[in-house]
Amino acid sequence: MPRDTELPQTPSADLADAITRGASALAARQNTDGHFVYELEADATIPAEYVLLEHYLDRIEPALEAKIGVYLREIQGDHGGWPLFHDGGFDLSASVKAYFALKAIGDAPEAPHMARARAAILAAGGAARANVFTRVQLALFGEVPWRAVPVMPAELMIAPRWFPINLWRVSYWSRTVIVPLLVLMAKKPRARNPRGVRVQELFVTPPEQVKDWIRGPYRSLWGRFFKGLDTVLRVLDPLVPARFRAISIARAGAFVRERLNGEDGLGAIYPAIANSVMMFDALGYPPDHPDAAIAWQAVRKLLVIGADRAYCQPCVSPIWDTALAGHALAETEGADHPRLKAACDWLAARQITDVVGDWAMARPGVRPGGWAFQYANPHYPDVDDTAVVGMLLHRSGDPAHAAAIARARDWIIGLQCRGGGWGAFDADNDHQFLNHIPFADHGALLDPPTADVTARCVSFLAQTGMDAADPVLARAIAWLRAEQEKDGSWFGRWGTNYIYGTWSVLCALNAAGLPHDDPAIEHAVAFLLATQRDDGGWGEDEETYAGAPPGRYKVSTPSHTAWALLGLMAAGRADHPAVARGIAWLAAAQQENGEWVEQPYNAVGFPRVFYLRYHGYKQYFPQLALARFQALRHSNQRRVAYGF
Repeated sequence: MPRDTELPQTPSADLADAITRGASALAARQNTDGHFVYELEADATIPAEYVLLEHYLDRIEPALEAKIGVYLREIQGDHGGWPLFHDGGFDLSASVKAYFALKAIGDAPEAPHMARARAAILAAGGAARANVFTRVQLALFGEVPWRAVPVMPAELMIAPRWFPINLWRVSYWSRTVIVPLLVLMAKKPRARNPRGVRVQELFVTPPEQVKDWIRGPYRSLWGRFFKGLDTVLRVLDPLVPARFRAISIARAGAFVRERLNGEDGLGAIYPAIANSVMMFDALGYPPDHPDAAIAWQAVRKLLVIGADRAYCQPCVSPIWDTALAGHALAETEGADHPRLKAACDWLAARQITDVVGDWAMARPGVRPGGWAFQYANPHYPDVDDTAVVGMLLHRSGDPAHAAAIARARDWIIGLQCRGGGWGAFDADNDHQFLNHIPFADHGALLDPPTADVTARCVSFLAQTGMDAADPVLARAIAWLRAEQEKDGSWFGRWGTNYIYGTWSVLCALNAAGLPHDDPAIEHAVAFLLATQRDDGGWGEDEETYAGAPPGRYKVSTPSHTAWALLGLMAAGRADHPAVARGIAWLAAAQQENGEWVEQPYNAVGFPRVFYLRYHGYKQYFPQLALARFQALRHSNQRRVAYGF
């Protein structure tokens, strides 16, 4: 890394110009009702699954599928298959689904891109070695026998809460995906597949001859136990009395209908919504039945259709985008600006106060008061969103929001886990043995407390007046201290990765009033300084979830640079030369239209399995960092006054 004097700083006039252009770009993305929503992109899996869903139902739209085909071909990797994130390595399951979808769209197997993909898939062991969800998709199309997937009896729907394996012990996203899937696995329907598309060429061994479909996981004795249990259940499943099976299927249908959630869909996430569409179809609902029709509409709402290409989002992020963009607006234009007021009013109207969601199974008696991530998802408010929205409403200073902030505080306090941290949607959802069942080969069945979500809760509670000595905060801060990595960083569960986690916790510790020379803060600062790149920025990619060095990447990105800068400023280092270099990099990377460009993915759904690119991160986080730096530079004191 060059010495501090070797990289330029940003003159005040240039900084002011960058902030002005960024504010204009941000304002242009605000909707007339005050909210923001940016695209949320995953990998090839979701658009490929959407294509296959059209073929499953025989609702094929050739023009739309042609555009999705353009997208899938564009993101094919040089290795021949499809990665889980920009410039990532080959992923077998994503590649099987993408190949299947392209063949369904009409791409010839002999086409060069298809031949390369097929060779890569076969070299990796073939489709038989794909993950559970991919094998379920193949089973629905008759490409593999149902014995290729783990046994998941529909009777899970009637398992009592004391039973070690029950739906209330897994995360919200797992629950909403599993329930309609239980119906599909019980009824074993067959895709209509009107074009008769098959992908037997992706198997090294013909599927009927494969003997070892269920291989584990074997990460512990639990894995071996559950492998044995799966073997036993295969024998017992056909012996389940028809009455019990019918009751279980009816219970699953009732669960889905109660949480159908209008055009935002079951759980407001694609896999759950798509499974609900297929469930209604398997139960004999005609397409124009209100439940079946609204579920299909919810799937369609996730499509992003351009002039030449299209893809399907895993979900939409308007609450999150609006809250984060709102903080950038507040920093740039002040708490009384009409644009900020519009954003806050839009958010306040979407607080969930009249639905007691699934979270109450672990915390009965807690009054609802959270916010979801999507436009609507009342059974599943998001702790992270609630904290960020609460901080924004508090920062706005509008007394009309006082009651909403109070309810949010009560709800967040009520969802604190026993150890002091917070999960994203549930309390104490950390029954780790369940991650060893064969169905959970993705290792993300649960919603344990994480440093980034816990940090946001600490920030919110501290910003709104809770003292660090309060038992709620004291336990949370102690939990965060225990979670700090040896290099000074914190793991980022929901953002990529250690830079994101470290920024989050530094903001929290600052908001809680810890001195900036606290050893945990100094250690974290050292991590951020050590990972700054030669050009003045920071970068990190998803390989750090698979053991790559934390906080390092081959290029700097606007998101990571902004997070590192915000973390250093929260730690009282606004005057550090590294901050000036980072600000200079951000200002220089800005385009003339006030926006930034970022190709690497910047977030995570499930580590090592599913990653995300928030298109808004590269806009509002750099804007927040530039505006905060300017505000601190003109301030008499250098302490960040807010939790975010």
